[in-house]
Amino acid sequence: MLFEIFIDAVAIIMALTGILGCIIPAIPGPPLTYASFLLLYLFNNPDHAIGGKFLIIWLAIVAAVTILDFVVQPYFTKITGGSKLAVRYSIAGMVAGMVFFPPFGIIAGSFIGAFIAEFVVNEKPLQSSLLAAFGAFLGFIMGTGLKLAASTTMLYYLIRFIFFPA
Repeated sequence: MLFEIFIDAVAIIMALTGILGCIIPAIPGPPLTYASFLLLYLFNNPDHAIGGKFLIIWLAIVAAVTILDFVVQPYFTKITGGSKLAVRYSIAGMVAGMVFFPPFGIIAGSFIGAFIAEFVVNEKPLQSSLLAAFGAFLGFIMGTGLKLAASTTMLYYLIRFIFFPA
């Protein structure tokens, strides 16, 4: 009984850390939240209704969201006229913003990094630099939104499995 409570608590902490990881680039959000399902499944409490089919479906969702997260920001930057350098600077700006101005620095850093890449380094006009920066920012928001949607839905199921078993 005590071991099951410990496993449940660790799974919830993992899922909450996974949600935090959707915003902080250093923590793999959805994979960590998915790992909380695996923890419950491996230390099988008969009350928890996690099955193999459920795990496979969520593995596919987590894989898709993780891949899309790497594709969305460059795609939005590209369709708004940004370069690969803008994507790199956007990521660097996001990390710098996270370190120096958390939590809002993550969002602002993404925009500022892409803008600097286009306006200063690539010497593009102000309007096209701002558009590319907006694309990088929008891509970051979309990727983060996808990760948050997947991780919060997994947290919902995790809580349901732990506290309201079928």
